[in-house]
Amino acid sequence: MKLTTGLAMAGAVAVLAACGGGSDLGGETQVDDSGARGSLVYNPPLQVTALAADAFTQQLQAGGASGQALLAVAGTPKCDVSVRYFEYGTVGGAGEATNASGALMVPSGAAAGCGGPHPIVLYAHGTDTNRDYNIADITNPARAGASEGTLLAAMFAAQGYIVVAPNYAGYDVSKLSYHPYLNADQQSKDMIDALTAARKALPAVGGEDSGKLFVTGYSQGGHVAMATHRALQTAGVSVTASAPMSGPYALGAFGDAVFYGNVNLGSTVFTPMLTTSYQKAYGNIYTQPSDWFEAPYASGIEALLPSTTALGDLIAQGKLPESHLFSNVSPGPAFDAITPPTQPPELAPLFALGFGSDNLVKNSARVAFLADAQEHPDGAVPTATTGMPATGAANPMRQAFIKNDLRGWTPQSPVLLCGGNADPIVFYNINTGLMAQLWSSLVTAHLVTVLDVDSAPADATDPFAAAKVGFAQAKAATASQGGTNAVVQAYHGTLVPPFCAAAARGFFQQVLATPS
Repeated sequence: MKLTTGLAMAGAVAVLAACGGGSDLGGETQVDDSGARGSLVYNPPLQVTALAADAFTQQLQAGGASGQALLAVAGTPKCDVSVRYFEYGTVGGAGEATNASGALMVPSGAAAGCGGPHPIVLYAHGTDTNRDYNIADITNPARAGASEGTLLAAMFAAQGYIVVAPNYAGYDVSKLSYHPYLNADQQSKDMIDALTAARKALPAVGGEDSGKLFVTGYSQGGHVAMATHRALQTAGVSVTASAPMSGPYALGAFGDAVFYGNVNLGSTVFTPMLTTSYQKAYGNIYTQPSDWFEAPYASGIEALLPSTTALGDLIAQGKLPESHLFSNVSPGPAFDAITPPTQPPELAPLFALGFGSDNLVKNSARVAFLADAQEHPDGAVPTATTGMPATGAANPMRQAFIKNDLRGWTPQSPVLLCGGNADPIVFYNINTGLMAQLWSSLVTAHLVTVLDVDSAPADATDPFAAAKVGFAQAKAATASQGGTNAVVQAYHGTLVPPFCAAAARGFFQQVLATPS
């Protein structure tokens, strides 16, 4: 989940034209059209571009403020990078066979760390409404996914990491008609299938796996990264370390908070993606979309997102309301105080944006959800008790949230949780903060590091001082140009990501340097 103009990192790093390379299959092409999970459809994968380290540096420098900002955070590229596009077999939310695509970035060069075996970074991207999303197409700045792909190339590949970054089922060339959004089981399988396929390609593209595996991702990708770490650990596959960033990990608590009126920015986009995902996977969220959605929006909503139509156009066409998730007419006296909430006062204006007369979700659906939440309360929302997900929930949407909630597992390798405490899209306290609290009492608590980039450095020895200072400077610059509202709009999708990504790389480097 992340929200900017197009629910991506648009504007963060909108740079890069092709730097050499081109369409090169690198010799005889092998084809696997079996559709099996983890199959690599074309081997070797298509080369999108080859980035020489010095030319990459020059293009970032010439890329305006966004390119220069990325260069400052990521550091000067030291490795050449081959960016390749691959297609692989995976499954959908109901276990149906399908395909997906992604990016494989392989470093090379004479600089230290650029040759020989490389660690792998398996990356999960954030929410994007554009069905044409392709994180490998970094030579086309207008393409959805290009800026996030550029961030990965600069932050990880150009510093000596092999990068595997799936586009996910339901995007780009995937035949799946929907995206299994925040489906922990499916999305972790998708990630593992992409990794399996990418590893098959490495011998043909000059890549060598060191055996060190790092898993990270931002926003939706934070949830996916944590789910993937959990799945790999359960399967007995070693994860060197992970760094989930700004993700909705405690999905049961987060969902309850939203229905209690704590409506986050972007909720009118996230909600139909979630309901469609869970309806396709479990088949019981509703009998028909009009059970859940108001009449102006119910028709066609299951096929609405992701879309090849821009989000702004969908809103202008009346397919979605801009921000009104719930009705501003209370569904009953018991709900007056949360339609919308007025507490805490500093968040009341944000919550109020989620209520209006052109609301997306019907009052009847909200009441049914809240009745179940009151009868079977979550352990964190609205009152902190056990901190764990609700038991005995009967509402199908709450059951789906709980099924995909990531509380209740214990990592056995190092984890960095990174985010910003004022996030208006993925609330920090009931996601990052709650996971940190649950893990703090475990015997493996020493494996968990928590970073709030929107905080002051603890002292001169704070290993994340640079990320915190850099974030504060970026936040101040945004405020000086557009005021408080500009900060709110940019916080999750633009301000936090590069600093958490830099912190993740530093964390991975620290793990690599620590004797096992």
